[in-house]
Amino acid sequence: MSRTVLVTVPRMSAPASSRFTSQGVNQGNFNQADWALLLTISLIWGSSFLWIAVGLDTFHPASIAFFRMVFGALVLGFVPAARRPMPRSTWPALLVITLAGNSAPAIFFPLAQQRVESSVAGMLNSVGPILVLLMSVAMLRKAPERNQIVGLGIGLCGAIAIAAANLTGADAEPLGLLFVLCAVVGYSISNNLLPPLAQAYGGAAVMARAMVISSVLLAPWGLWGLTRSTFEWRPALAIVLLGVFGTGIARSLFATLNGRVGAPRSSLVGYLVPIVAIVLGVLIRHESVGALELIGTALILCGAALISRGSR
Repeated sequence: MSRTVLVTVPRMSAPASSRFTSQGVNQGNFNQADWALLLTISLIWGSSFLWIAVGLDTFHPASIAFFRMVFGALVLGFVPAARRPMPRSTWPALLVITLAGNSAPAIFFPLAQQRVESSVAGMLNSVGPILVLLMSVAMLRKAPERNQIVGLGIGLCGAIAIAAANLTGADAEPLGLLFVLCAVVGYSISNNLLPPLAQAYGGAAVMARAMVISSVLLAPWGLWGLTRSTFEWRPALAIVLLGVFGTGIARSLFATLNGRVGAPRSSLVGYLVPIVAIVLGVLIRHESVGALELIGTALILCGAALISRGSR
């Protein structure tokens, strides 16, 4: 007579709102799923700067910020996992993620790209992983390993090189660089709050709610921006792509990756985004990239190689 053996798999409990963690469930080397998520997100976000640049040809930045959230929320509405309930205890963290990680970057990036080229905006996005690591260290009160400290210093040198090249350039304004950095700071704050929510409820559920709230908050400004815009099919299609892929799908996938590998390691996507943004900016928008900018990007990528090493 055979016996049936029941194996109980422990389920991850929902995080308390007062408990902070930026650690992922996978502290070892990236597996195939992690790499697939990382590369997919990098390709989508790297092209997002191009879509913003095309949208700005006829649309006001306010309209771009608003409609990217609307289309992002709409596409996630078709995902069953996005309708998973979340308790009220998660609302404070969700509100910070909404404001810092969704609404603020949606506003700042179009404003920035009126003043800097899309390739430059993509390269400055590389500062994000450094800020995420600094915030994670401050919040967890756990010092990074030596290789992470060295990588942090190299990455900062690269970021300074990129900023210096464009502060003195004829086709970039300091205010535009400031807008990009404000957006990156918002992403960094949001990324350190995402892991526990994504682990407990799924990236789609968290991002769907954040985008719905952002759509409501940005609606007055976005509708006003329509009165300052003119409709053309090519920029309109770029905004749809930006909302569906660059916002809805990419943000949901990033939240999932964030919960899997933690905030500091998932933010390494910021090191791959500049490569895509530079290639697309040069090939499609005929933008120019100086030697100092390329050197800065190379330094940031070298820093990424050190920071990305797992815990010993």
